[in-house]
Amino acid sequence: MSQHWLQHFGCARQAWGLLRHPQLPAMLHHPKRLPLCVRHAPVARRYLRLLAPIPWQHFPERDLSTDWGIPTVPYVPFVASFLVKLDAKLTYMSSLRDYLVEHPVLTTVLGFPLPRTYGAVTAPILDASLPTHRHFARILRTLPNANLQWLLGETVHLLQTEFAAVSDDFGQAISLDTKHILAWVKENNPKAYVTDRFDKNRQPAGDPDCKLGCKRKHNQRVPGEKPSASNDPPTPRSNPRSPQGVPVGEYYWGYASGVVATKIPDWAEIVLAELTQPFNASDLSYFHPLMSDTERRLGFRPHFGAFDAGFDAWYVYEHFNRENEPWQSAFAAVPWAKRGPKRTFDADGLPLCEAGLAMPLKHTYMARKTLVPHQKGRYACPLQYPEPTAEACPVDHKRWAKGGCVTTLATSIGARLRHQIDRDSALYKRIYDQRTATERINSQAKALGIERPKLRNQRAITNINTLIYVLINLRALHRIRAKKAERSLAA
Repeated sequence: MSQHWLQHFGCARQAWGLLRHPQLPAMLHHPKRLPLCVRHAPVARRYLRLLAPIPWQHFPERDLSTDWGIPTVPYVPFVASFLVKLDAKLTYMSSLRDYLVEHPVLTTVLGFPLPRTYGAVTAPILDASLPTHRHFARILRTLPNANLQWLLGETVHLLQTEFAAVSDDFGQAISLDTKHILAWVKENNPKAYVTDRFDKNRQPAGDPDCKLGCKRKHNQRVPGEKPSASNDPPTPRSNPRSPQGVPVGEYYWGYASGVVATKIPDWAEIVLAELTQPFNASDLSYFHPLMSDTERRLGFRPHFGAFDAGFDAWYVYEHFNRENEPWQSAFAAVPWAKRGPKRTFDADGLPLCEAGLAMPLKHTYMARKTLVPHQKGRYACPLQYPEPTAEACPVDHKRWAKGGCVTTLATSIGARLRHQIDRDSALYKRIYDQRTATERINSQAKALGIERPKLRNQRAITNINTLIYVLINLRALHRIRAKKAERSLAA
């Protein structure tokens, strides 16, 4: 039916580029204002409705003045078609192109170039004028990710506005987690014969950018396991097992996607920021870039954050600390990672020894070979430094004869908060429950194919990941608007 109207009423010229029309949301509310062919094309109307909230007329475009012999196609039609590909669960670019040919009105309203003809715009003519599937793949690979991050930011602003009348704490509690992504290489196929499958120095031929990494079964270190001095995971010849026979982790070639989400109870989970890196990047390397994007989009720093034990680092606690305020007003809810004993501190922030005495600061130094360079302090036995004041240790410490107990801690307040936060309090548990937001987002992203993309380079995978989260936010926006409409009708 849609093709019939497209042919006989010359509707293609009226519908072309409708996605970027500034009055599109109003036109969708009053269907009679839409071109006739769009009214008779359910697929085109559905995707126009899905994509309409974004102000596509302000999308950061490439230079369209370059003379290639034919008009330069803007980014917008390609980006919108990639969102259609994700929503329709089309695996390959060739499938996307076939889908666009089958729905010529959709192709027209997205803004792909119209054929140079004054007659009927038929599906065969559109097929001949559409870019090839290779060009679709090329655009996905070369499209600047910053343009897609703009899209994600717009969805966050739309949702923030939508929630303004519902909740006044949008984004005040966030959670951060990572999702593993398997590269499309034979090394990840257990049925394929590959020598030295887990050798990180043998780059798979199928993807020049993927890296070998470990998806741990848990974030607590296995008893007896020594910490690694490098961010790169070890590279065993087979998936390792603990002495008890329990798998320690699963090794894959690929990438990981870090995502920051917030949850509005009874409404939705929202993606605030995302970042894709090779799989050998540590979880902590996602923290500062993602928090920077989150704060820029929200316009403020969230008060609370929920993380798994892989983020048990002093600077995570320091980031959420509010100066001169108790930790309960803003904190990071992170499980204790069992790296060394828990410590207590006196009113001046000095650590207490096993005998309950404040340990004086002996000297400080800079730890530079870490992800975040920082100052560390060396604290000494209070009974032997700066001068000996007792003949024996009250608790008979084993190092008494060697100068007494010593400890090394970061001098940041975050190092103390890591020990002092009450992980048994009701407030801590309530904030930690926010982690379900990222778990639900990861579940939605997996359903959209994030875990096994049929792509072979990091730039394309990075861009498709950003678009997956844009689509998740758009779907959430429409669910929220529908729910608000139901409540207003019920009232």
